[in-house]
Parts: sequence; structure tokens; C-alpha cells
Amino acid sequence: MSLYVPSGASPLVTGALARIERRLPHPGEITVRVGQRVEPDTPVALAYIPAAPRIINLARILTIPPARVKRSLLHDIGAPIAQGAPLAQTGRFGKKKVLSPVSGVLASVDEATGYVAIAPDPERYELTANVPGVVMEIIPYEGVRIETPAAQVYGIFGIGASQYGVLQLMVTDPAEPITPDKINARFAYTIIIGGSTISATALQRAVQERVRGIIVGGIDEAELRAFLGVEGYAPWDVGPPHWRAPSSPHPAADLVLMVTEGFGNHPMSRPLFDLLASYAGKEALIEGTTHIWADMRRPRVVIPLTTRAAGMPIDAPRPTVRPGAFVRVLHQPRLGQSGQVRTLSPAPQRLPSRVRAPAAEVVLEDGTITRVSAVAVEALN
Repeated sequence: MSLYVPSGASPLVTGALARIERRLPHPGEITVRVGQRVEPDTPVALAYIPAAPRIINLARILTIPPARVKRSLLHDIGAPIAQGAPLAQTGRFGKKKVLSPVSGVLASVDEATGYVAIAPDPERYELTANVPGVVMEIIPYEGVRIETPAAQVYGIFGIGASQYGVLQLMVTDPAEPITPDKINARFAYTIIIGGSTISATALQRAVQERVRGIIVGGIDEAELRAFLGVEGYAPWDVGPPHWRAPSSPHPAADLVLMVTEGFGNHPMSRPLFDLLASYAGKEALIEGTTHIWADMRRPRVVIPLTTRAAGMPIDAPRPTVRPGAFVRVLHQPRLGQSGQVRTLSPAPQRLPSRVRAPAAEVVLEDGTITRVSAVAVEALN
């Protein structure tokens, strides 16, 4: 199964200016200027994210009536309090004492219930560029847009936000799966280039070994649900206007997964695999965010190039499906295979699926000739 409907942009870009948007999770301050050159670890924005109030049942802890809670407090409402500092006590000699569980501000007390609320100190969040390049635009209070000359590979589906690391080739054949025994400490903080698929167990092993990103051709939907820790199909909300995936059960791991072909066990398309493999050992950015309705967005790998080569286009090419074009098939049973368009018929043709539609006749790399719907192929050049 594939989730992707071609938009015209090629999934394989050998060289063009990549535009990367970095946004804060909460409004904050931008710390760079337009035109400034940044590196992956350069801070570009700063925010202080408020935390949820901590509610404490002092009446129950101190075993006193709720009306006496306010008198037991050792600080005024609105006063700052440090973590571990005495918050309240009862008894002439302080027989019972409660310490503050967090640093923050004593926000309120409810004399009817005996509950006290502490507003924790906001969490400092520093946003880094995650890629070398030049700041081209400031998004006030939210983030920046960065441009860098890069090779790019787009996927069909992904989970996770973004990570930056060194590309590491794990397999030599795009049809080879990633198994748990292949993942070890030498892949820590890297982005793994895999082959056909990966299991939930292997993904969990990658989290343990602190892998930053994984690129594979496909993944079984049940394996992905097992990794995410969700049951049934309700979490897959694919209706308009938005699409979302379940949240990962490992938020601290920040693992990003990108699938290039679709759900199931599918070899990675050879041209995509070859381009990624040619940059093994180079640093890259992997983005997993996927939107398939309004504001369509595909996951991608961005491999920054040292300099912008002469003649490199500003925008990624948008090749068309035409006779002679090299394409990738986006439909079963040839999903992910690539070849050259021999003929293209704009008039409806009867396809093997018994559907009548404009058709493309494609000569695959193994010499097989297949006829598919013209919208079920994606131009690579």
C-alpha cells in the first residue's frame, strides 16, 4: 500500500537549494539574523515553555481541614519557591512538613478543598539550525527558514520530527531487511540507510542504541503499531483536513523513520538507494513529518553539499512523465520498481486491474514490460 499521490516534484534531487523550516514549539525569541550563516549546532531561536501546574492536596498530606491549609503555608501567594524548600507545615514545632516538588511560583490555594497549585518555572528550549546553510527568512516569534545546496531524497511516509547525523549504510542490497542483530553501538547518533523493511523489535533496538534516523523501503503496518504501542486502527486519522500518526512511546529517543515506498515489505527503489549509498559517511538531515491533505508535506533526507555547483538549479526539478522518462512505479505488484516509459497513452486504456484510464507502458530494469495507470508512475528525471 502506498500513501502518496504524485505532486510533480521528483523524489530524487541530485542537487538544488533545499529550504528547511525550523520552528519553536512555543512562541519565543529569534537569535539569528537574515543572511547569517549557520551550522547544525547553531542556536537560531529560544523559548521558555510553560509547564502544567503542579496540584498538591495539602489538606490530605498534613491531615488538616481544608480551611487551615492557607495558614499552614510558609510562603505568600505569588511568591517564588525553590524545589525542596519547605512549602507548608503544621504543629508548633513543625511536626509535619511538606517540601515543594518543583521550583516555581506559589500560584493559588483552594480553601474549600485544601489543594495548592504551584506554577513550575518554564522550561528553556533552544532551537538549533540542524543543518549548515544561510538564514533566508525570519518567522517572527516562531522560527527561521534556512537554505543550503543539497541532494535530497523524498519518502512517502514518516514518523518523528527531524534529526541530523551521519549517513551509515547497513545493507548492500535494497531488498535486504534490517534485523535487530545488525543494530549495535556503532550506529549510535547516525542515520541508517536500510533496504526493504524493519520490524518493531529492530526499531526498539535502534532506540536503545540511540540511532537518530532510519530509512527503509517499507514497513508492515502491524509492526509500526507494535512499535508505537497502539492497538486497532482508530489512531490512524487519515480524514481531511489533516493527517496524523500516533505519537511515539519513546519521545526521549527522537528516532525519525522514513519509508520510501509504502506499507509492506518493499525493496527500496534502486535509484533512491544508490543516491543515499553514494553519500554514506556524509552528514544529513532527516525529516519525518508527513501531511497528505492540505499543506502536503513529504518526509525527506537532505544531504548538504559543500558548495553550490555551477548550473545547480535553485528549485528542485519537476520532471514530467513522458516517453523516454525514467520513472518509479507506485502501484502493486511492481511498487518501487523503476524503468523507462516506452509509450504514453492519454486515451483511456483497459489495465490489468480492469480499470480504464490513461496508461503508461514501462520497460522495467529487468526487461519486463508492464502497463500501469499514468498517475501510478513518478518521474525521476
